[in-house]
Amino acid sequence: MHEDARRLAWLFAVALVLSVWWPFGVLRSSSKAERLQLAVTTLLALALVSTLKYASTTSCPWDLAEFGGVARYASHWALGSVDGGSGKCFPAGHASAGFAFVGGYFALRRNRRRAARIWLIGSLAAGIALGFSQQMRGAHFQSHTLWTGWLCWVTALLIDFASRRFAPADDNTRRLMGATDPA
Repeated sequence: MHEDARRLAWLFAVALVLSVWWPFGVLRSSSKAERLQLAVTTLLALALVSTLKYASTTSCPWDLAEFGGVARYASHWALGSVDGGSGKCFPAGHASAGFAFVGGYFALRRNRRRAARIWLIGSLAAGIALGFSQQMRGAHFQSHTLWTGWLCWVTALLIDFASRRFAPADDNTRRLMGATDPA
C-alpha cells in the first residue's frame, strides 16, 4: 500500500494523459474534451498536493514528541509555525494517489452517469484506503487524509466549472440559443 500503490497511480495518470488521444475502456465513449478534463484535473490535483506538501512545515505524527519524536504539535494552519520536526507531511501525498482521480466523476457525469458514480466510488475508496494505510504507519493524521480529499475535490470542481464556462458550445447549444450557422 506504499510505493507500489503510488507507482500504480502514476501509471494510471500517464494512461489518462494518453487516453486523450487513444481512449480505452469507458473513456472511448467520452469526448476528447472530457478526457482532457480528466487528465488535467488529475495532474493538477497531484501537483497541488505535492506543492503544498513540499512547502509544509507540519511534521508527521511519528515525528511528534508524544510518539517518540522531537517535534511539538502545531496546527498545519498555523502558517510559518515550525514544530521542530522535518515537516513536509501535510497534506497526505499517498492519499492523493487515489483522490486525484475524483475528476473522473465530473468529466463523465453529464453523459455517463453510472460510470461517473463508479469512478467516484473507486477514487474515494482508493484515497481513503491509501490514507488509512499511512495513518496506521504513523505517517499522517486522519485530518491530513480528509484535507487531501477536499483539495482534490475542489480542484476537480474548479476545473469542471472552467471547462464548462470556456468550452465552445456544441451545435445543439448554438441552435437553442438562436445562433446561425456561418456556412
